[in-house]
Amino acid sequence: MTWEIVIGLEVHAQLSTRSKIFSGASAAFGAEPNTQADAVSIALPGVLPVLNKGAVERAIKFGLAVGAHIAPRSVFARKNYFYPDLPKGYQISQFDLPVVGQGALTIQIEPLSGPSTGSGLQPYEKVVRITRAHLEEDAGKSLHEDFHGMTGIDLNRAGTPLLEIVSEPDMRSAAEAVAYAKALHSLVRWIGICDGNMQEGSFRCDVNVSVRRPGAELGTRREIKNLNSFKFMQQAIDYEVQWQIDTLENGGKIQQATILFNPDTGETRAMRSKEDAHDYRYFPDPDLLPLDITPALLEQVRATLPELPQAKRNRYIGEYALTAYDANNLTASREMADFFDMCVTAVGPSNAKLCANWLIGEVSAQLNRDALDMAQCPITAQQLGGMLLRIADNTISNSGAKEVFRTLWADGGDADMIIEAKGLKQVSDSGAIEALVDGIIADNADKVAVYRSGKDKLFGFFVGLAMKASKGKANPAQLNEVLKRKLGG
Repeated sequence: MTWEIVIGLEVHAQLSTRSKIFSGASAAFGAEPNTQADAVSIALPGVLPVLNKGAVERAIKFGLAVGAHIAPRSVFARKNYFYPDLPKGYQISQFDLPVVGQGALTIQIEPLSGPSTGSGLQPYEKVVRITRAHLEEDAGKSLHEDFHGMTGIDLNRAGTPLLEIVSEPDMRSAAEAVAYAKALHSLVRWIGICDGNMQEGSFRCDVNVSVRRPGAELGTRREIKNLNSFKFMQQAIDYEVQWQIDTLENGGKIQQATILFNPDTGETRAMRSKEDAHDYRYFPDPDLLPLDITPALLEQVRATLPELPQAKRNRYIGEYALTAYDANNLTASREMADFFDMCVTAVGPSNAKLCANWLIGEVSAQLNRDALDMAQCPITAQQLGGMLLRIADNTISNSGAKEVFRTLWADGGDADMIIEAKGLKQVSDSGAIEALVDGIIADNADKVAVYRSGKDKLFGFFVGLAMKASKGKANPAQLNEVLKRKLGG
């Protein structure tokens, strides 16, 4: 009997403000411990929080990007719990009145390998509902490894603005969960509200996992905390799903719990029993007024939104006749999409497919080989476009283009100058190509006779001779046409 996997995500995105959410202290990453912990961060008696408008604008921006309801009035609450890196003994968050309400995100799923990958092997699209997104402050950080027998507390991160994005339990496989997390990661970077640096903790995922028989009520969930890698997310879900299924099939029961994933062992382990909302004793923060968002502010933020990934994908398919595969790859990051747009401007819409092929192919492959991301690409869209124009007008062959590309990547420069300096221009003169072919036919009469007797595979032999004779410069399409015509005669 089969099991159905049910997954929901809670994602914490650190917002890209210069200062903290309730004080003017710097929110920059990497400073010496406790050098950015001001009076508000360490909760000195008598200090009062002051809300950062930039954090509110970024939350609104996210809500608009996912088509969510933006609450005209929302309320901050105190979430009470004790932890050494939470100086106040509570976290300022939002509870029953969040700033961002229900929205949705469309995701593209590429099936993964593993026990919880899903039913199909073909890519497909799915809409994941977003329940809410609320503003809150981050806690400090406990440093366990730097001290023997003690724990150090760094409060630099305390008060950093977070947007917690909560999904509905709409995902049914690790592949869908990873695709949703990647789409969300791309979106917050795309609209400029979070740098998405998972190694620095700017984008952290908590994954709620349960299993049930198809059609049954939701099973008891366990929450995998603080996953900062898409690879670890897949591994953690795969292990947890199998553990829950084995437990239930052996007659056991699942206890609601918060769990951690150990990437070294590939296993999850329980950390504590899972708290419910009432355990946190939420109540409105008396030091903060309700957050009122005016229609004017809403429109002001809306005006700052760039063209969003889904709209850009649809435009690429409709305007340039690109495939869904191409459009998805080109919108994987805003840097890639911006590069493509500039490249199309340089080469013209009629060459958009050529530009897409090179970006998804040679450019991406070289970035991977050099361990670079698109923002670090050493050539500009204009440089690549200049080379692509010479492919389009048959000045250079594909092999010549690859040599130009390697030179641009390593040394920069201009495609036309490189083509001239390296002598890479194709021979496209029909008279010259016909004379070259006539010479080859005359020198290889025996092979021509064999070919004309029905040995069609010899055609490649003649192409090779012609390309060698032209030092690789003959236009391949013209050469093939002339050879077929003359050999056929």
